[in-house]
Amino acid sequence: MEVITRISQLRDCLASHRLNQGPDRVKVGLVATMGFLHAGHASLIKAAKAQTDIVVLSIFVNPLQFGPNEDFDKYPRDAERDLHLAEAEGVDIVFAPSVEEMYPGPMKTTVSVSGLTARLCGATRPGHFDGVATVVSKLFHIVQPDKAFFGQKDAQQIAVIQQMVSDLNFPVDIVPCPTLREADGLAMSSRNVYLSEAERRQALVLSQSLAIAADFIRDHPQFSAEELMSEISNHIRTASLGEIDYIEVLAYPSLEPFKRSDELESDQVIVALAVKFSKARLIDNQLFSNKFSKSDLIDNQLISLRK
Repeated sequence: MEVITRISQLRDCLASHRLNQGPDRVKVGLVATMGFLHAGHASLIKAAKAQTDIVVLSIFVNPLQFGPNEDFDKYPRDAERDLHLAEAEGVDIVFAPSVEEMYPGPMKTTVSVSGLTARLCGATRPGHFDGVATVVSKLFHIVQPDKAFFGQKDAQQIAVIQQMVSDLNFPVDIVPCPTLREADGLAMSSRNVYLSEAERRQALVLSQSLAIAADFIRDHPQFSAEELMSEISNHIRTASLGEIDYIEVLAYPSLEPFKRSDELESDQVIVALAVKFSKARLIDNQLFSNKFSKSDLIDNQLISLRK
């Protein structure tokens, strides 16, 4: 495994790999992370290993996607542990640039995706997705991957990146990968380490609420978004240590609101949640087919949570 911190070195390294792979075109996969790796990141690496020839793992805590009162300075970091996990999973190249390497001067050019960023995390974190789109755009230009792998837990991020790729004709396939969960259902996140023991127990209301949503959709095929959000809200409010940031039921990937399920033209619906605890803001989501039957759940992890 090669560990590279300079953009020019990474480009030279990838050019060498591509040159030495013979007549068949080598496929490069990118897994973009902010480090503090966990099993969820490992699952993305495994998917990249299965579908591409060379896996590049980027580790970069991107300051552009943090607001002035957010946790950029305190965001968990453990470079040594990250490198051990990356090597154990068979990563070929780790790209771990400094902030100065990625942003050598004030950024006068940024990427902004309109519409999709107006709701969910974009509504409560202004400028966040401009930072995400800008750094992902830079990584795509630097690495020039054939495929890039992102976790479905950040479903809005995937929708934003897919829109950017389509609008700007990036020659890269975006591969969404299923959310990885702890044994009790909590979605894996680097921010889970911020939770106290009591908060960790109460954080299960997110995955439990998605299971409630699955049951509600199954039992009420022609439901209203307002009814479903009310059901979820009632459950999340049982967690006294958590504060609801948002509960949304939207068409996906357009992220457009709707009133009743029978009015939907989209193939999918997303139920998306964000709950704040004292030091951690957790997100989770679930995609459903617009057929709204138990057999049509896109991710049947929630069925197992109810058993």
